[in-house]
Amino acid sequence: MSTARKATEAVAASAVAALAAAAAARGRGRQSAPSARPVRPGTMAAPVPPALPPGRVLNLPGRGEMFVRDSGGTRKSPPVLLLHGWTASADINFFPLYASVAESYRVIALDLRGHGRGLRSMEAFSLEDCADDAAAVLTQLKTGPVIVVGYSMGGPVGLLLARRHPGQVAALVMQATALEWHQAARERAVWRMLPLLDLSLRLGAGAGFIERVLRQAVAENPELDGNRAWLAAEFRRASARDLVAAGRALSHFDARPWAGQLDIPAAMLITTRDRLVRPDKQRELAAELRACVLEVDADHDLPLAKGGEYANLTRLAVDKVAAAAGLTRGR
Repeated sequence: MSTARKATEAVAASAVAALAAAAAARGRGRQSAPSARPVRPGTMAAPVPPALPPGRVLNLPGRGEMFVRDSGGTRKSPPVLLLHGWTASADINFFPLYASVAESYRVIALDLRGHGRGLRSMEAFSLEDCADDAAAVLTQLKTGPVIVVGYSMGGPVGLLLARRHPGQVAALVMQATALEWHQAARERAVWRMLPLLDLSLRLGAGAGFIERVLRQAVAENPELDGNRAWLAAEFRRASARDLVAAGRALSHFDARPWAGQLDIPAAMLITTRDRLVRPDKQRELAAELRACVLEVDADHDLPLAKGGEYANLTRLAVDKVAAAAGLTRGR
């Protein structure tokens, strides 16, 4: 394999399918299995989605249209806002846990700018804009203070939401995320290859890589087989331009000067085998937030590789911070 191709694969593994990249990396050295054979054009089933909360488009004055999922619930149901990771969408990141959390909470999930069905803007992408978009959604839905669940890139957006709009955030649940994303040499190397990611996606490399990633994810979690075509379609909603812009913004994020000042209940779900966001960086964030810590033996692809366990741990973390914030009685 050429050096250029290796670099392209490395960036794609960090970006095109960040949630599932670890599964692909584990499979590259294995022999091909029947479930990992190349998919010929036309052989993938129609992209039928799993059960999802109702979705609608909100017109946010001065911002644009936002696609939002909202489970509803009673007026006594504490609201939970789900913020997804880089290159994913709310549905890709959270479809395994929608039903579990919606049993006791009002679940709200939105696609961040440049991802899924999220806003497209000619302005430069910023995580601050993503946080302000979320605040505008909560204001329009009249939710009151919410519990924010932020996975990977959703963590920085959630932290910024709590900092910029403190009255709208009652508690935080951070997952597989960090205070900053550029301190390690490996991280800086990935960000330097963003132009290569842009070029490779524009030339069509993303589609083939997504298919390989999903084949391996299904090999490790056969329950995903029925959703593979839908997942592939969801991943393809984003454009190369938007993904690169979001990655560039993420590479500059640094909450170390102020995260410790967020005086709200917090929980941290640490993926202990994570090769994209190292566990020690996750623990640094947990310490700054004085968070209750939960750990899971998983890589960054936790939502896809272990959807059931991910749902249970998220529900447990949400229950803990909801009780600490006085929104519910502890279970």
